[in-house]
Amino acid sequence: MNTHANADAAVLIGRFQPFHKGHASLLRMALDAAPKVIVVLGSSFHARSAKNPFTWQERAAMITATLAPEERGRVSYVAVRDYYEDARWAGVVSKKVQQCAAGARRIALVGYIKDNSSHYLNHFPQWQEIFISDAADIHATAIRSVLFEAEDIDVSLAVVDALVPLAVRHYLRAWSLLPCYRPLVQEHKAVQAYRAAWRAAPYAPIFSTADALVKTAGHVLLIQRGGFPGKGLWALPGGFIEQHERVLQGALRELAEETGLAVLASSLAAALVDVKVFDHPARSLRGRTITHAHFFDLQTEQLPAVQGADDAAQARWTPIADLAGMEEQFFDDHFHILDHFLRLTRED
Repeated sequence: MNTHANADAAVLIGRFQPFHKGHASLLRMALDAAPKVIVVLGSSFHARSAKNPFTWQERAAMITATLAPEERGRVSYVAVRDYYEDARWAGVVSKKVQQCAAGARRIALVGYIKDNSSHYLNHFPQWQEIFISDAADIHATAIRSVLFEAEDIDVSLAVVDALVPLAVRHYLRAWSLLPCYRPLVQEHKAVQAYRAAWRAAPYAPIFSTADALVKTAGHVLLIQRGGFPGKGLWALPGGFIEQHERVLQGALRELAEETGLAVLASSLAAALVDVKVFDHPARSLRGRTITHAHFFDLQTEQLPAVQGADDAAQARWTPIADLAGMEEQFFDDHFHILDHFLRLTRED
């Protein structure tokens, strides 16, 4: 372990959902290694979920609250979205860090080699490594479970008291009073019940779904989810593939069931432009879910009639120009799917 990098800037990358004492020890190492510290906040610009309950601004405030006044000016924050493509993600992180480091020649990367989930640290060979392999065995997933499972938030906070800095405990207490907290408790319970239903399976299940991105007249067709997980969030029409059908058939069936799109299936099949598999292991709260996203371009001047039904609270045609501003309102990785086909972001 090298903790004497003598660097101009030190980088700490994480999701920090929430920031705990293990993270705090790494941040202390970064502060000791360089006069300037850049904290990269992963999974930014997501809609709130049981997995990503805190916005990047809330996480930055949480971390800042643990610092001494004289240290706060030394720490900067960089918000990075999940691209679900390692090379693209690493390129954006490198670019943003270089911009924030303001010409720093020697950059050190601080990290904890825990398990396979730490593989992201290997994407920055240009930076000096300050890695440790032994640290406090604290898991943010377990902390989130405690926060969402106890009936009394003070009981939850008492359970995690030894795992988070005192300033974070105070922050979490105030945060639990926000309107977003109770819906997240409901979502957590729904996800846990979903996973429990499959716990007796002899192997960890892998689910197959099909989604439909339908474009025409400068708009795309979206549905608003009617139930948990992701209740109230926007998504592409889609769902689980049934035993008897092909993937394209599943996409067309779900599209018809959720939107009532007034277009013949044969016309949709003729309008199919591309199909891409999205298979990142962490793309769905419900477990390992692989989806086949179908991109249809109707190339019409008018918007066909739609009507939300089945699992969709509503269906609507949304201007493509509005999608980038809706990023934090999308379910799972559906913004990323839209971004892949329509190139909504330009950071890379």
